[in-house]
Amino acid sequence: MLLLDHVGKTYANGVRALEGVTLNVDRGEILAIVGGSGCGKSTLLRAVSGLDRPSQGTITLDGEKIAEPHEKIGIIFQEPRLLPWLTVAENVGFGIAHLPKAERERRVTRVLDKVGLTDKAGVWPRELSGGQAQRVAIARALVPQPQVLLLDEPFSALDAFTRTDLQDHVLALWADLKPTLIFVTHDVDEAVVMADRILVMRPRPGRLYEDIDADLPRPRDRQSAAFDFVKRRVLAALDRSLDRAVSVDDRQDKAEQGAAMWW
Repeated sequence: MLLLDHVGKTYANGVRALEGVTLNVDRGEILAIVGGSGCGKSTLLRAVSGLDRPSQGTITLDGEKIAEPHEKIGIIFQEPRLLPWLTVAENVGFGIAHLPKAERERRVTRVLDKVGLTDKAGVWPRELSGGQAQRVAIARALVPQPQVLLLDEPFSALDAFTRTDLQDHVLALWADLKPTLIFVTHDVDEAVVMADRILVMRPRPGRLYEDIDADLPRPRDRQSAAFDFVKRRVLAALDRSLDRAVSVDDRQDKAEQGAAMWW
């Protein structure tokens, strides 16, 4: 289990990016984080990854404190960040160079097959499209078989068709390996398609505002009434989270009112 206990972050310039974030994430859960600009979504992800240390509070994975990058936690950024002097297969296998060659090749071959890039194993990153490069980045993050995979808006620079395709690839990989997935997105449809739970954050300073279950069968039908219901709940929570006149303590009553009106 991943546990965040009263996590806060204040930068050197005095900006308070996060305040009092307490959260439990179960093994194998898919968690989406949404919210307006400046609500600390990426800061929270970087803290969980160990890239940034929180100013207050603790982050633990299965009881082990996370204060620096950890082998059990992988991260995928908005840009693929592939090494241009390595082939696709070499990029994917970069993080498991310590394994025996046969095991390394087995894992790389398997994950490239999962993301549909078996025929690109020997090509250079410059020969890939944007969507293919991001699939390589996804494969590279998953080949060490992390317990937790963090995704910081990894599809935002892609066209709608490629974005949908990559969502499907990530879900297929998740179904096979069942890591905990935590991803930041500005796309509410994407959050509802992928997540078991959607966290809405409130800005300045960033803090949790509402926790919404997305308990829908997979694969999810974007045209269904159930999908639309969850989407409308998220949109309503986002709207309220940006209203400074709304007290965070009132969120439960308002969430119930918002949910009721969409039936």
